[in-house]
Amino acid sequence: MPIKIPATLPAYDVLTREGVMVLDEELAASQDIRPLRIALLNLMPKKIQTENQFARLIGATPLQIELSLLRMTDHNTRNTAAEHMEAFYRPVSEVADEKFDGLIITGAPIEHLDFEEVGYWDELQRVMDWTQTNVHSTFGVCWGGMAMINHFHGVQKHILEKKAFGCFRHRNLAPASPYLRGFSDDCVIPVSRWTEMRQAEVDSVPALRTLLGSDEVGPCLVEDVDHRALYIFNHFEYDSDTLKQEYDRDVASGTEINVPLNYYPNDDPSQPPQNRWRSHAHLLYGNWINEIYQSTPFDLAKIGT
Repeated sequence: MPIKIPATLPAYDVLTREGVMVLDEELAASQDIRPLRIALLNLMPKKIQTENQFARLIGATPLQIELSLLRMTDHNTRNTAAEHMEAFYRPVSEVADEKFDGLIITGAPIEHLDFEEVGYWDELQRVMDWTQTNVHSTFGVCWGGMAMINHFHGVQKHILEKKAFGCFRHRNLAPASPYLRGFSDDCVIPVSRWTEMRQAEVDSVPALRTLLGSDEVGPCLVEDVDHRALYIFNHFEYDSDTLKQEYDRDVASGTEINVPLNYYPNDDPSQPPQNRWRSHAHLLYGNWINEIYQSTPFDLAKIGT
């Protein structure tokens, strides 16, 4: 949460340069408070697991969050009970006239397909355009982030020769960014993908700024100020055993897969995995929620105007 101090106090400029959220008296006095409307467009097959992961992160702040679960209109999931989908999810077509403070677009296990080959690509493009008028801040995760950066900027995803799979160290490239407030100089993030975004191609777009990146697996967290969006290509939201579940599934099915790197102690899958990303996951999503809280209009109707 921000600290309120006079704008003329020397600490105001010092803390601002360091990325600490500070409010002057005038701005603090003008703030109203209401629940934040956050939507989760869940494209993952295991809907309930994904719901839990993101709800845990965005619900860990002192702010009141109103979470809405969304699905693609004509895409039916085979991995989650129809009763659950009927009870808790709304198709995106039903919320076209609504406004949200934040939207998370999750990943999806369809990396091998070109974007145009995805059955719901046309509707997803309409959703991404809709965020510019109806959502204050959008967070695209893994394939969802790749889809957004491609849609808005034409940045391509590239197929990897071998799956990037494990826990990789990432450098903090923008310590003063409000989204990285409290971050260490580097951090470990779970990675599980067959595609990559290339740093040189991200850097070629002036509107984009990379906040977290890895020498091994490339850019991770990218800010898009023009579209009020963040794109993250890796998985801070993962539970401690998510990579283990993916590894065990592939081993059981006979799919060729390497042991996830830097995940098990001594890379030994017979030992319990270690979670070394949980604190930074809470920091990132807490910072995102806080940035929304500080900047979103109190009147929902003014979002996107």
